[in-house]
Amino acid sequence: MLSYSSRIETSAVTLLLPLALAQFIASYAGSNMNVAISNIAIDLHTSVTGVQTAITLFTLTMAALMIPGSKLTDIWGRKRCFLIGLTVYGLGAFVAALSQGITLLIIGYSILEGIGSSLMIPPIYILVTVAYSDLRSRAKAFGIVSAMAGVGAAAGPLIGGVITSAISWRASFLLQVVVVAAILFLGRAIVDKGTYSEKIKFDFLGSVLSALGLILIVIGILQAKIYGWFVNKEPFTVAGIQLIPVGGISAIWIFIILGLIMLALFFLHARRLEKHGQNPLLSTRLFLSRTSNLGLITQNIQWLILMGSSFVVSVFLQVVRGFSAIETGLILTPATIGILLSSISSGRFAARRSQRFLIRTGFITTIAGIALLLLFANATSNVITFVPGLFVMGFGIGVMLTASVNVVQSSFPEKDQGEISGLSRSVSNLGSSLGTAIVGTVLVSAIAVGNMAYGYALITMIVIGACGLLASLFLPGNPAPSFSEGEKQS
Repeated sequence: MLSYSSRIETSAVTLLLPLALAQFIASYAGSNMNVAISNIAIDLHTSVTGVQTAITLFTLTMAALMIPGSKLTDIWGRKRCFLIGLTVYGLGAFVAALSQGITLLIIGYSILEGIGSSLMIPPIYILVTVAYSDLRSRAKAFGIVSAMAGVGAAAGPLIGGVITSAISWRASFLLQVVVVAAILFLGRAIVDKGTYSEKIKFDFLGSVLSALGLILIVIGILQAKIYGWFVNKEPFTVAGIQLIPVGGISAIWIFIILGLIMLALFFLHARRLEKHGQNPLLSTRLFLSRTSNLGLITQNIQWLILMGSSFVVSVFLQVVRGFSAIETGLILTPATIGILLSSISSGRFAARRSQRFLIRTGFITTIAGIALLLLFANATSNVITFVPGLFVMGFGIGVMLTASVNVVQSSFPEKDQGEISGLSRSVSNLGSSLGTAIVGTVLVSAIAVGNMAYGYALITMIVIGACGLLASLFLPGNPAPSFSEGEKQS
């Protein structure tokens, strides 16, 4: 029998390496565009808002389809779903690289890459969960995957900046094609022990309702820059008929309320199928775990802060400070270093502290980092003033990313890993979409006022971070059960 250290070393090559690289490239795709916003807007004859929409739609596509994608792991198998997702993703990256307008960029990047990610990401977390049964080894494995996720998101601006400045933003997409090809080669060695769900029919109605609900909510938030958050700034018309005049309640709430209705119908649909002995897209029992629900909230807010802060700082540096893509990427590097250092230490942290402690500490540290940015980095300060805040923020995010994933995934037995993995990733990617959408409405719509808009956006991130900290205070003190214990309890 292999020793513990030998097992980790072997798994890192045959299992963790392709899975971690896949998570890296998906996270990289969500943030590398931030430093190339100006270049892409000029090249494709569009606006900063147009590029922001493409970025938001990418993460939104992932969020909307992650749950259906996770269900397909039970139907197609984890490894097969992973490889199919990689193939679709690679095709999308190739299409995006050749795009001559914003429409084709959205098709390749936002839609095809988003669909590919929704198929390949759930198997990553399922395979890691079932491969490691004890909390410490699982924390180490998730630490590697989460580190690659965080580093991909944080290093995306630097790598994308270097490539954009040296070659072109299109080369960044071609790089993704090359990496995906390498992952497909490595992925052949992945061993899938099999699924644990009976062969079932795919719940198309549930997929449509869940996707529509998430899409409408995010679209509503995106419209805030046009209609405002509470009072309508522009008349809202449909088919030439004015439904809401200027001064009325903001039109964004029509989209948000419709989205919530779709999600409510999705839940009722799932309950009806379960009542008749059928399998819904997502089992309602997943929402009965208080620990998991709180963990999902913290996951959503962590990714909201990570992507929102990255976007606001990137746009501020390029539009207000006038820095190039590579300069912007270099300035954001301290956040990458912070995430990497804390993520690779997650196994050691988990052995010494509870997951609840790590999540709380992560939020406190992250909020402190954003506060440092707010206090010292502005439109005229030296670039060195960005370093402390970015590093502290990155370190805090890295501390809690792995802990939150571990809390959620470890709350359920193996037979539920497909569904909880999809729900977990959907919630995280919804956070990424909301982060870009929310700060975009604060920063991009009022970019002319420069430093003031930047400050408001960072204050928004601090308030949202405080909400995440509040949620973490209600997490139970005991760590989530290991897989074997969860299996026994089921």
